[in-house]
Amino acid sequence: MKRSILFVGICICVLALVFANKLPRFAGDHSVVSCAPDQPLDIRRIEQITGMKGVEKNGEYKITVPQHDLNVTVDGFKIIPAMGLGSWAAFTHCGDSVMVMGDIIVTETDLKPVQQEVIRQGFGITAIHNHFVRNHPNIMYMHIDRSGDLAVLASGVKAIFDKVKESRGADPKSAKADSVSTTIDIAQLDAAIGAKGEWSKGVYKYTIGRPDVHLNEHGIPVSTFMGFNTWAAWQGSADHAAVAGDFTMLENEVAPVIKALVQNGIEVVAVHNHMVHEDPRIFFLHYWGTGNAARLAAGLRSALDQTGKGGAHM
Repeated sequence: MKRSILFVGICICVLALVFANKLPRFAGDHSVVSCAPDQPLDIRRIEQITGMKGVEKNGEYKITVPQHDLNVTVDGFKIIPAMGLGSWAAFTHCGDSVMVMGDIIVTETDLKPVQQEVIRQGFGITAIHNHFVRNHPNIMYMHIDRSGDLAVLASGVKAIFDKVKESRGADPKSAKADSVSTTIDIAQLDAAIGAKGEWSKGVYKYTIGRPDVHLNEHGIPVSTFMGFNTWAAWQGSADHAAVAGDFTMLENEVAPVIKALVQNGIEVVAVHNHMVHEDPRIFFLHYWGTGNAARLAAGLRSALDQTGKGGAHM
């Protein structure tokens, strides 16, 4: 009898371990213990359903739609997709579930029909906010997410992007791509920021992850590629530069980062969430700065030093 009870107990323990490997589990420091996908993300299926091509990285897939049709200016600087004017939807796979996170750019006219379509497709709206002030025309950013079956999610993403096209009367990416001029000393900029960026249409952009934080949404890891990052996009000249970007912060980093930016003459234009089921809590901050590039870079470095244990994420 005792042997039977022992055998049953062992079987229960084994089944529990097998089940645990199918679903994400979390340690006290918010790290993911196990979240291995049963099979690779079916990228070809996503492309077939959405009719759009994206980019794959480390098993995740992101579709980006540059908003070439929006002629946006801020303080005399032209805002092109590389400066933060691109809608996107990213797919990741964990266990038996697929998650989509996205950021959809809408005008005042688009907002109502597009958010209605988001809800119709079963997605959640997790944030609606600005990236800029004094921008003409006025634009907003709407974050969405949903977990579930890949085909259902891909169909929903297609419907949402189609609704934007319907509202605008044309596909945003079909308009002619624009570019800007940047003559900033990039070597000096890299040295000040402590990172290296990438060029796109005259914009020089840094994307900085947070490997010191293990972020999960709906129990699924959120990577730098999925939007968990700090970024800074530059254009202009040494004496007349513009920088726009986003900080990702833990709750105790919010006040120090804002203080560092404001004290260095960089405007904080939005503080908000991007997610609602995240663990740990994460806040996002958008900023805008114009003026001498070296002074702006020093200000950003000062703010970066308030996150990731003094820049440990660089």
